[in-house]
Amino acid sequence: MTLPSPAASPSSKPTDLNSASRKRQRSRSMQSDSSTSIKRAASEGPSSATPIPIDHMADAPSVVDPVPEHEIDAYMAEQGEDVPLPEVAPTQPPPATTLSLEQKAARIKQLCAKPMVAGETWYVMSRHWFRRWEIACGILSDKAVGPLQEQDIGPPDNSSLFDAQGNLTSSLVEKVDVEFLPQEAWSELVAWYGQPINPLPRTVITRGSMQTALELRPPRLKVLVLRAWSPDPDISGPPHSYVTVSIKDKMKTVCKALVSAVTARINVPYRIWRLEPGEFSGSRIPASKLVSCGAQLVDEEADKSVEDSTIFFDDPFVVEFQEHGSWIADASQIVRAPAPSLHIPPPLFGESNFFNNLNNPTRTSFQSTQSLRTPSPSRRASSSKVNESAVAPYKTFGFSKTTIKTIQVPGTLGLGNMGNTCFMNSALQCLAHTKELTDYFLSGVYQDELNPGNPLGMHGAIAEAFGMLLHRVWDRNSTVTSYSPRDFKSQLQRFAPQFSGYQQHDSQELVAFLLDGLHEDLNRVLKKPYVEKPDWEGGQDLELAQLAQKSWEGYMQRNDSVIVDLFQGQYQSTLVCPECQKVSITFDPFMYLTLPLPVKKKWTHAIYYVPWDPSESHKKIPVEISRDASFKELKNMIGRWMGTQPDNLLTIEVFSHRFYKNLDDSVLCGDMIASDTIFCFELPCNSRQNRSYKQKDDDPFILPVALTDIAPLRPAYTSHPRINAANNFGVPFIIVVTQDQAQSVEGMYHAVIKRLQRWTLISDDLFTWKTRPSTNNAVTIPISRVSPIDTFVEIKENGDVVDGMATEGDIADESILTDQDAGMDVVAEEVPYVVGTKQGIFNLRLHTGYKDYTASGYGANAGRYEPWEDRIEEAEQGAPLLKDGDAFFLEFDENMKAYYFGGSQFENSRWDEWETFTHPEFLEARKAAAKQNNKGISLDDCLAEFTKEEQLGEDDVWYCPRCKKHQQATKKFDLWKVPDILAVHLKRFSNSRALRDKIDTFVDFPIEGLDLTALVGERLVGSRLAQSGVDIHQLGIREVEEPLIYDLYAVDEHLGGLGGGHYRAYALNHVTEQWYHFDDSYVTRTEASEAVNANAYLLFYRRRSNTPLGGKTHEKIEEVSRKAAEEVEAEAEAEAEAEAEAEAAAAAEVESATEQDVQLPTPPSESAATAALPFPLTQQQASSAGYLTPRSNTRSTPASSPPPLDDGDPPSFEDSQNDELVIPEDGLLGALDIMNQRFDFPNPPDRASPTSSMEAEPDNDLPRASLFRPDADINSWLAGNNGLPSPVGSDSDTNPFSDANVQKTSANDSMMDIEEIP
Repeated sequence: MTLPSPAASPSSKPTDLNSASRKRQRSRSMQSDSSTSIKRAASEGPSSATPIPIDHMADAPSVVDPVPEHEIDAYMAEQGEDVPLPEVAPTQPPPATTLSLEQKAARIKQLCAKPMVAGETWYVMSRHWFRRWEIACGILSDKAVGPLQEQDIGPPDNSSLFDAQGNLTSSLVEKVDVEFLPQEAWSELVAWYGQPINPLPRTVITRGSMQTALELRPPRLKVLVLRAWSPDPDISGPPHSYVTVSIKDKMKTVCKALVSAVTARINVPYRIWRLEPGEFSGSRIPASKLVSCGAQLVDEEADKSVEDSTIFFDDPFVVEFQEHGSWIADASQIVRAPAPSLHIPPPLFGESNFFNNLNNPTRTSFQSTQSLRTPSPSRRASSSKVNESAVAPYKTFGFSKTTIKTIQVPGTLGLGNMGNTCFMNSALQCLAHTKELTDYFLSGVYQDELNPGNPLGMHGAIAEAFGMLLHRVWDRNSTVTSYSPRDFKSQLQRFAPQFSGYQQHDSQELVAFLLDGLHEDLNRVLKKPYVEKPDWEGGQDLELAQLAQKSWEGYMQRNDSVIVDLFQGQYQSTLVCPECQKVSITFDPFMYLTLPLPVKKKWTHAIYYVPWDPSESHKKIPVEISRDASFKELKNMIGRWMGTQPDNLLTIEVFSHRFYKNLDDSVLCGDMIASDTIFCFELPCNSRQNRSYKQKDDDPFILPVALTDIAPLRPAYTSHPRINAANNFGVPFIIVVTQDQAQSVEGMYHAVIKRLQRWTLISDDLFTWKTRPSTNNAVTIPISRVSPIDTFVEIKENGDVVDGMATEGDIADESILTDQDAGMDVVAEEVPYVVGTKQGIFNLRLHTGYKDYTASGYGANAGRYEPWEDRIEEAEQGAPLLKDGDAFFLEFDENMKAYYFGGSQFENSRWDEWETFTHPEFLEARKAAAKQNNKGISLDDCLAEFTKEEQLGEDDVWYCPRCKKHQQATKKFDLWKVPDILAVHLKRFSNSRALRDKIDTFVDFPIEGLDLTALVGERLVGSRLAQSGVDIHQLGIREVEEPLIYDLYAVDEHLGGLGGGHYRAYALNHVTEQWYHFDDSYVTRTEASEAVNANAYLLFYRRRSNTPLGGKTHEKIEEVSRKAAEEVEAEAEAEAEAEAEAEAAAAAEVESATEQDVQLPTPPSESAATAALPFPLTQQQASSAGYLTPRSNTRSTPASSPPPLDDGDPPSFEDSQNDELVIPEDGLLGALDIMNQRFDFPNPPDRASPTSSMEAEPDNDLPRASLFRPDADINSWLAGNNGLPSPVGSDSDTNPFSDANVQKTSANDSMMDIEEIP
């Protein structure tokens, strides 16, 4: 048999845009398109795999003859498919010279402005390439890249988005990593610059309430082919292929895409099997593997999308083709088995990876010899230790003779990564190991408190999905080691579209959303009333406590749930007006505590400070400030150091002899790198870098000034702002032109000269001088020698150049020496003074388009030159000639430049004369930082930083009711009430550098004994009030004597950088009191100390208490436990009565038989009893559903007597009531007991799977050999024993019924295979 021939290999070239067959085009893109995470490269293979070469398989004969293309087209036409047009030779793209750069930029901008429409195809474009194109077009300028020509750009290239293995990088943030282009814009770029490299077409989909978004990471599916039954049970063939689909695609479309990946034929009958997620070494899977892989037939006609079918990234599918008119596999014989615990991928970061800097114990199987008894969680106090685990093995009969499935320790279930879902898995593990929350869900209390009608909730869907997940995690009878939470993610992305797809997300954001969603889904308040928030009216401790109580009670009127009982506390926020000292206090709830890290990354830089007074030297000032500080804070510091008004300081970046970026008050210092050159100019007026500044009519003009070489006249409109930048030299500066000076060119020229004198050593020659009589008497100076003489060049007003000799200190107008002057010994009583500025030193050129002192825009808007004549003609009489956005360019000819600034070394300039100014504050800050680095950071330091007083920013002002205006008040947070479960969020990610900064500093936090007593206002105020005789219970204050001490039980950690990396979790199992490390599906035992590392991101603490935690929630759990215990007791009594009746009936039968002298069967001989049994034995468990008799596979009735035991008579009813298995010590059943009640009191119809040979009949349809040991000779055994032995009088070593709790068998025959993590 030959399988159909394969489809064409996917090409890296884009799909032909002229093709009319969009369906075929999409199929090709599905094969070539791929998206995966960089961190998954090790375990998931390349993102673009070639289809399976099925026709090259040795044992795969052809099933059909080749079908001509015209027959395929006819068939497609009959089915209503698009028939592709004949192949057309690609047309030559129009030459790029037909459009100017400005026109191209405008064209792309226009196309990208269109909104996304669902179903459209957009392209992901690397920001690296797109930014280079913008620089070439003049849209942007980048000092690091420099000038670019259009011919330097190259074709559209997405190579920067892929790693070395060809996998897509984790982060695809718009405007940071990528740009989104509609298909029209992409086509234009391809036409202009050539065939693209690694194109990434993506489909526009709708999420949430019809919100459109680009599906950046569509699900990628694995495709295998089913082969016939064969002795070889292994998966063979070349690596399997991948198919990329959209989450909105219907299953019919998906099935066609899967088939297209393995064959080009369309008329071959096929069907699709869906397997459990796993890793597959080849592409050809035998039919015998379908059962063990949990195969399910896919309903191709179902009107479901990929998203509705809970299909996720890397899910495997098998295509089955008919052979000789029949299917390879018999679907009726393939019953979906439980999810296999096979194919578990290794951890994403192994021991050799730098991420895994923690000790990772070697994983082994669970091993335990503990009893089947399981302690009830409710029996444990908050600090008690429980060492027993509820594990029990069982063995199932299947195709493999050695198939052994093990019961896993509850709470050790790994969660499979479905494509960048580690952020979700780690958060779920932390919440799933919150004992009080787990008890609430496992006991079923949540089902009674669902609030599907809450408009703020999710109709109960999130709570239901989370509850089902917890039942899987804590299932005592689970035999799987990992589970992919598909249903939960499906519900999550349904109500939170931001978590859709396969992008990496913030684990803390998921925790926040999930806790809030659970709260609203389980809110006990069905109709929320309107509650007005109380105001602080002043007072002392009593009034403060009353305000807090009133605020909390008002909140509880609208919010009451298990999340409030466990996770929510209360902040105290205090605002103080800096003007009138008005104090405002409010109390607000919180669900998690976000703590800043006190040792923030510092920004150290050198600032070039230019005073307004030319007589003061310009200075180089080293500064150190937080990277999160704004330039407003920096100017406040410099203003304080230099004794000037901070509002009069203008900060700006200089690059390539021109102003590059306006650093206004909103810019963060951390946005500037070490190589950036930053100037700070002192002005005589407000620098207007604050957005709140309101400009006045008489405000002077603030203009940038650049020095440039004189150049030939150019057209009025230049094509690019960097035409001038190429001829710039020196240091640009800022001038302030008054309204009067701006009315004439001469006045502006004079203002420029006064600012220019700072930068040249020949500053005197910028002015014209005269002398006047001195007010002092003449001073006689003896001359002992001739003054030093230097040559000079004087430029007359008419332009003549005169050479001469000048004595040191003379001014230009009186520097001509005569022979008689050399002998004079009396200084004249006349002194020089400036009468004006010299004209013609430079050409004062006016440029426009310099908003914020830098050239902006492109094309005609990018810094054009404007003649003064045009501006004078345009302006009204007496009006200023300047406008906002104007700039001055000083054009120097070669001679003037050499005279005032020097030759090639600029020896006459003062551009390099910077006096270093080191303020004592800077030195103290450096010492303090070094001391803090040696000390390290603790969680207490983070708490202190959180409660530190700070001033509000300009964008976060507070309206003072007393001043009647907005104020930058001081604000302070304090903890007033803390919850039973404290979730701590370490704020490692900052908003600096376009969300690219992460603080990797190690924070030391306690595993046990986190004491918050001294930080909680409720305790401090309550203690003072209690000492003064106030009844604090009426204020809602709990017992103040018990300290507020917390113990760690879970940690969510993040490895790597922001936008990517990997999440893992540490958690304490409250049943076994053992810590575990969760790396998606990979779970290992660990120690609590391993969780304290530099990757810790979210910390979960539980409060110590002598009373149960949870308040109202705990009371509801207790009530359910009490009812369950009563039901158990009633059932036990009923069973005891039935057993007593059965015993009585049996005794009556024995008595009757004795009277009639009925002979009982003779017990078998001793030798027969010790014969080896041909079938394996499993541990047996008593069941009320009946017992297996030795000679039958059927159960006896409950009224019949069980097989006799060797350990004596059963206990009496009274004694049985004291058995730990029946009723726990406290008379209540814990959540695990309630959830798994069928384990202790079985009910056959409710059983998901058997746990012993007594609870299920063998499957008679299975091969008989699977029921016996491989070395058993059943015929000789039966011949020698005349049937199965009777349990009566048999040897306890070989009798399966000799002890219902212990089986004494050899190691080879033991069915115990209990996994334990060392």
